[in-house]
Amino acid sequence: MFLLIILGTFAISLWAAARVKSVYHHYSQIPASSGASGAEVAAAILERAGIRDVEIVPQPELLADHYDPLHKRLVLSEENYHGTSLAALGVSAHECGHAIQHKIAYAPLQWRMASIGAVNFVNPMVTWLPLLGFLHLIPWRPLLVLMTFAWGVIMLFNLITLPVEFDASNRAKQILAGMGFIGTEEEMRGVRKTLDAAGWTYVAAFITSLAYFLWYLLPLLFGGRRDD
Repeated sequence: MFLLIILGTFAISLWAAARVKSVYHHYSQIPASSGASGAEVAAAILERAGIRDVEIVPQPELLADHYDPLHKRLVLSEENYHGTSLAALGVSAHECGHAIQHKIAYAPLQWRMASIGAVNFVNPMVTWLPLLGFLHLIPWRPLLVLMTFAWGVIMLFNLITLPVEFDASNRAKQILAGMGFIGTEEEMRGVRKTLDAAGWTYVAAFITSLAYFLWYLLPLLFGGRRDD
């Protein structure tokens, strides 16, 4: 059973990662008719939203674009920062969506920011506690309790992340269409596919954490000891 959970969740994660890379690669080859770069689009969106204290910076790592609410920094890969593709514009607008969420104090984003400390605390637990259990350095039931707690925190964090990411993508789609950066329905379809594919990585992360949470919780609820 444990092996099936591992293989199943691993397969979902691999599929989601492969899907987003494939879709991103395809639409990163198709330029938007507006000719605007990701950085230019991001600057225009932030200016329109009245956000003037967020820095837009490039970084060399691909597909590590993110908005840093602590330092008010919108980080774009160099390909998206300088690029004029449908993928570059979609990703840039998505990260601007997070900056807008931060400005309006969007509740799920506030919850996610508040829970980062707890996630950083439990992440080492899910790595090292199974090893301690395997070496018989921690009793079976306390191990289950601690692992259920740790995976529960991670699962809730991933659950909160879903509305944050999908809301940012929805904002990006509306903004790009409304500001004229995307000229045709075919281009808009490319943006939607790029952002929707990225959204599946967060769905996969939630499913994985939920599976592990239930794996450790169910023996506590129904008793019995697993020897596998």
